[in-house]
Amino acid sequence: MQLQRWGEENKEFILLDVREDDEVKFSSLPYHLHIPMNLIPIRQNEIPDDKPIVIYCHHGVRSMQVALYLQAAGFEDLYNLTGGIDAWALLIDPSMPRY
Repeated sequence: MQLQRWGEENKEFILLDVREDDEVKFSSLPYHLHIPMNLIPIRQNEIPDDKPIVIYCHHGVRSMQVALYLQAAGFEDLYNLTGGIDAWALLIDPSMPRY
């Protein structure tokens, strides 16, 4: 996964978790910025736009919707974590709890 490669290369990026609070408490990726999907419109000013933004949710559907919203709002360097945190747990970190 490209996200794993970026981490290994120490590339700077924003990791935006758009899941609900209880999902984040269950499992999450380190160093994420957590803004639930429904709060993105009123909190988008908290998202830095000077680095690539990797958006993730459980399976990638909500994060794709947020990416489209942010793109329409003028954000540019956006990426959706394909398969979400569930794919990350399956393919990259099997020790991560899945739900």
